[in-house]
Amino acid sequence: MDRRLRLFRQGQRVLDLGAFPGSWSLYAGERVGLTGRVLGIDIQEPRGSFPPNVEMRQGDAFAVTPEELGGQFHVVLSDMAHSTIGARMADQARSAQLFEAALETAKRVLVPGGAFVGKLFQGPDFEALRKAMRAAFDEVRVMKPDASRSESYEIFLVGLRRKKN
Repeated sequence: MDRRLRLFRQGQRVLDLGAFPGSWSLYAGERVGLTGRVLGIDIQEPRGSFPPNVEMRQGDAFAVTPEELGGQFHVVLSDMAHSTIGARMADQARSAQLFEAALETAKRVLVPGGAFVGKLFQGPDFEALRKAMRAAFDEVRVMKPDASRSESYEIFLVGLRRKKN
């Protein structure tokens, strides 16, 4: 996605919601460089070592205030997903709830012009969520990363250029 959209730039601040195990955080940290900062939050305890510009915290990403996060961000990532139970409609509904919560967080902490990337299982809530994204961003893209299995109904909605409130 970053190769196509150029989401990350040197010196940016990135918030990674549901960051465990940390691969997106590490990639973003590399792209924003030592002058940038990546903050990853997950309910699971962080493991491993991270470069000095990447901070990992354990906690509820939706329970923290923008002040506790240390200000605004240029990019918000959400690769969060509940454990699937195999009931497609229930899995989609739970995915939509997480996506909506991540979008609301992004709207609170993104700088004008910022970007949001959120994972979603395609389902009946898709159009309403895309409409909510269009209200908040100048451009909305639907992407399915090459790494996703072709039979997977996992997609990413990407909001580019956060509108001013």
